Amino acid sequence: MMPALAAQRRGCRSLYGLYLRGQAAPLRRACHGWQASMKSVSLPCILPCNRLPVQLMSQVRVYTSSGQKKDLGSEDKNVPTSEETVNKVGTGQGTSNADQKQSFLKDPIQVKVKAVLKKREYGPKYTQNNFITGVRAINEFCLKSSDLDQLRKIKRRSPHDDTETFTVYLRSDVEAKSLEVWGSPEALARERKRRKEEEIKYRENLFRNQRLLKEYREFFGNTKPRSSTAAMFFKGPGKVVMVAICINGLNFFFKLLAWVYTGSASMFSEAIHSLADTCNQALLALGISQSARTPDPSHPYGFTNMRYIASLISGVGIFMMGAGLSWYHGIMGLLHPHPIESLLWAYCILAGSLVSEGATLLVAINEIRRSARAKGLSFYQYVVQSRDPSTNVVLLEDAAAVLSVAVAATCMGLTSLTGNPYYDSVGSLGVGTLLGTVSAFLIYTNTEALLGRSIQPEQLQRLTELLESDPVVRAIHDVKATDMGMSKVRFKAEVDFDGRVVTRSYLEKQDIEQLLQEIQQVKTLEELEAFMLKHGENIIDTLGAEVDRLEKDLKQRNPDVRHVDLEIL
Repeated sequence: MMPALAAQRRGCRSLYGLYLRGQAAPLRRACHGWQASMKSVSLPCILPCNRLPVQLMSQVRVYTSSGQKKDLGSEDKNVPTSEETVNKVGTGQGTSNADQKQSFLKDPIQVKVKAVLKKREYGPKYTQNNFITGVRAINEFCLKSSDLDQLRKIKRRSPHDDTETFTVYLRSDVEAKSLEVWGSPEALARERKRRKEEEIKYRENLFRNQRLLKEYREFFGNTKPRSSTAAMFFKGPGKVVMVAICINGLNFFFKLLAWVYTGSASMFSEAIHSLADTCNQALLALGISQSARTPDPSHPYGFTNMRYIASLISGVGIFMMGAGLSWYHGIMGLLHPHPIESLLWAYCILAGSLVSEGATLLVAINEIRRSARAKGLSFYQYVVQSRDPSTNVVLLEDAAAVLSVAVAATCMGLTSLTGNPYYDSVGSLGVGTLLGTVSAFLIYTNTEALLGRSIQPEQLQRLTELLESDPVVRAIHDVKATDMGMSKVRFKAEVDFDGRVVTRSYLEKQDIEQLLQEIQQVKTLEELEAFMLKHGENIIDTLGAEVDRLEKDLKQRNPDVRHVDLEIL
């Protein structure tokens, strides 16, 4: 009897608790030993655990367990005591309470249960659905191409621009095949170690292998077309550099003879200047030939920066070899002056040098004008931005050579008129200062290019507008466009794609009626999961295709953009 009564009380108390949480007014004050105290009209209140629910009509009073009452509001003598209330409930005088409780119990309670798909634990090294290319399968798992013929082949979108699709394999299939071929993971590990040792030996003997390959080609003939490296020196910057090497080499020879004959400090500075120009332009030719090398795994973006590296070294060489020796010889001439012999031959050689240096300077100017016009830049912008470092070096060196010839001729003329050798030494210092200025400019511009500077704001704005005008793009963030040198730009951006447009692009390629039938056949959670997984993967593939389309559009409309990295936000 007592357990049943206790269970009934607990059930009534729980139902009244639900009712109070939805209907009761905020609590006014908490009282020790009681569940709640509140002021309300016609609301049930839950008393301590050893009390029955009491319906208060006007004002709430709290009763202690000893029967004493504590008034929380104004006194109302018409309110019955706890004993009277219990008697009324027991004798039937509290019939209205019982009727209200019975009507409340008849109201249905609706509980909405949310169906949640059980989370699948994949583990830290889940590779069951990973794809792997045939090259990686052969290299990493020590398989043969014939072993891959027996595996499942999957066509996927190609990451390369020259092909649309390529074949991949499931990594789980490749791993199983490797264990089947080698028998155990230990045997596979031993084979990998053996091949790694052979690769190290091959790299150590790379020079010998290249020499043997060269001898093989010379004996059997080279069936491949000749490299286009030699053709680079018959046009553009290569042509300018080769012309400068020939002219500056001749100038150095004749200036050296004039210095030996006259002993002029200015003529010595001119000879050193021509020698520095010849060496630096030979270095530029090496940079041009190296920049034409094709990219390899160690240098995936190619060797175009070799031109900037060669120009940077050239600037340092001009400063140390040209400016340094000219300053040294000029200072020594001031400290220890000596008379100068006949300057007639020196004037003749300077005149010939002025003509030859001027011709080389004219070739460099014409090349820069043509290239600047093709890029839509002014002559000054093209030079300052160091768009073509090799031509820039030739231009500045020849310009400095023409000015230094004029300075040397002027100082030598003053020495001839006055007989004072100090003018000649001052001319040597002037030539050294001019070379130091040119070298400082070359070092600065080529260092900026090697650091990876940003492209012009106007060009960056055009690329940004092209992306934002596409319907599939909602916004782009963290845009970076770096000039990699030689008119090659690398573009990177965080793209916020519109999922609705991507999904619609996928749906436009589907049979809507068949898709509707698939939806109508979904009856269970397992069928729903299979349906969502199938079309979810296809939508992700559609998103990847949209990324490829945007990258292709950027490259087509902006030929300078060679590498595009669009990251999904």
